[in-house]
Amino acid sequence: MASVEFDDVHKSFGKHPVIKGVSVDIEDGEFVILVGPSGCGKSTLLRMLAGLEHITAGEIRIGERVVNDLRPKERDIAMVFQNYALYPHMTVAENMSFSLMLAGVPKAEILERVKPAAEILGLTHLLERYPRQLSGGQRQRVAMGRAIVRDPQVFLFDEPLSNLDAKLRVSMRTEIKNLHQRLTTTTVYVTHDQIEAMTMADKIVVMNDGLVEQIGAPLELYDRPANLFVAGFIGSPAMNMIKGRLDETDPATFISSDGVKLPAPAGYPSARGKDLVYGIRPEGITPGGPVELTVQVVEPTGAESHIVALLGETQVSCVFRERLLLHPGERLQVSLDPGATHLFDAATGRRLEG
Repeated sequence: MASVEFDDVHKSFGKHPVIKGVSVDIEDGEFVILVGPSGCGKSTLLRMLAGLEHITAGEIRIGERVVNDLRPKERDIAMVFQNYALYPHMTVAENMSFSLMLAGVPKAEILERVKPAAEILGLTHLLERYPRQLSGGQRQRVAMGRAIVRDPQVFLFDEPLSNLDAKLRVSMRTEIKNLHQRLTTTTVYVTHDQIEAMTMADKIVVMNDGLVEQIGAPLELYDRPANLFVAGFIGSPAMNMIKGRLDETDPATFISSDGVKLPAPAGYPSARGKDLVYGIRPEGITPGGPVELTVQVVEPTGAESHIVALLGETQVSCVFRERLLLHPGERLQVSLDPGATHLFDAATGRRLEG
C-alpha cells in the first residue's frame, strides 16, 4: 500500500488543455473517487496515474517515488476497466493468474494467490469456466480478482460498473466497498455517477473542465458545497436553485426574481444588495406552510414521493416521506427550512459563509 499525490498536474492534447493544474493528496489505504461529468478529465487523470498517458507538467507520486517517467508495469498498480478486458480463450483461473505467469511467479505461489482472491469474490466454483459462460457481474469480479492477485500498492477503477444493470450496480457497489475494507489497499476510482461516489468513497474529488471544484468527505460535499457546480452535481434529485436577492428591509427574507418570498438563513449581512442564488435540497421542503407550489409531476417511489412543482416561475423538486395524493395542476402549501438552505453569489457561483 502507498499514498498517491498529484502535484499541479497538467495535460494537453496538442494545444488543447484537458487537465489544468490538479493537486490531490490521497492517503495510504484511502478510497478516493474522482467524479464529474463526461469530459471533465477524471479518466485522463487516472490514466496518467496508471502510466497510460504522459504528463505535460507537474508530478505524480506513488509513495515516495515520482512516477512520471516510469512504465505502467513499474508503478506497482493494478487497474480494473469498464469493459473487463478478459481473455476469451482463458478460464477464470487463467485470466486471474496471467499477469503472475508473465512475471515468472512459480505455479505454487500463483495458486496460493488465486485461491484466496477467488474465495473473497465468490469465484471458487467458476475457476474453470470461460468468460462467455459468465454474467456481467461475474466477469467484473474476475477483473477485480486479476487485480487482487497482483497485490499492488494502488487499485485503479475506471467506471467499472457502467456496463451493468441498475440492480447489479447496487450489489457491486457493496462488493467493492467490502473488498476495500478487507484489503485496505489505496484505491482511486473514477465514475460519473454521484450516487456511486456518495455511497462508496472515503473522500470525493469533484472535477469539472479539467479542474478540481472541491475535495472532501461525501457528507461534507453534500452539506457544504463550495459552489453552484458542486451543489448541483452532488445529490439526487439535485439541489433546487432559485435566483433573487435578500429583502432590503428584512435580511431574514429572500425574494425570488419573480417576487416569491422565502425564509432566508440568518447571518449574511454582506449578501445584501447582491444577486444571489438560493439553494435548498429537495428534502428541505416539507408539506404544510406559507409557500405555495403548483404541482407538475408526481413520482411515487414507494418509500418516498418525488414532486416536481413550480415555485412562482421556477421549477423545483421535493422529496416527501408522506404518501400524498396529488395531481398535476394542484396547489400545494409547503415550508422551506432556512437552516437547510444556502446562499450563493450569482456572479462567482461561490457559496457564501454565514
